[in-house]
Amino acid sequence: MTTTKLDRRLFLAGLSASGIALASPTFATTKPLVQVLKDPACGCCGAWIDIMQREGFEMEVQNASWETLSEYKANKGIPEEMASCHTGLLEGYVIEGHVPPADIRRLLAERPDAVGLTVPGMPYGSPGMGPESEREAYSVFLIGKDGTTEVFNHYKAA
Repeated sequence: MTTTKLDRRLFLAGLSASGIALASPTFATTKPLVQVLKDPACGCCGAWIDIMQREGFEMEVQNASWETLSEYKANKGIPEEMASCHTGLLEGYVIEGHVPPADIRRLLAERPDAVGLTVPGMPYGSPGMGPESEREAYSVFLIGKDGTTEVFNHYKAA
């Protein structure tokens, strides 16, 4: 029977290897999952989903009738005047409409006590709604749990 003597060099080599493995992106991060409910006939929803995937989000998509989608929005706390064409769920937050990925990352970093984010309507130039270089001005709103809203970010017309 042989016994392995653990010396300082072997210990440091093992410690170093484990540090490299833990720092690797494969181990350190996972793609945030967004579960999206959308109307099957809506093309701009698909464009937003594609953008989100390119930006590193995992997307799980389910089609629903407009009636089902409207009821879902109401049940999730989206005020009617803040609604858009698709609704996503991400780590306990609702993402309504064409919310830019950078704002979603900020939401996840700050973790406010809120329902989520919305870009009401479908403003031209928001993600999935045409070129950003030609966008109209629009705001991203934070929806409070009491139904109030406040501007989370604002995009000027380009």
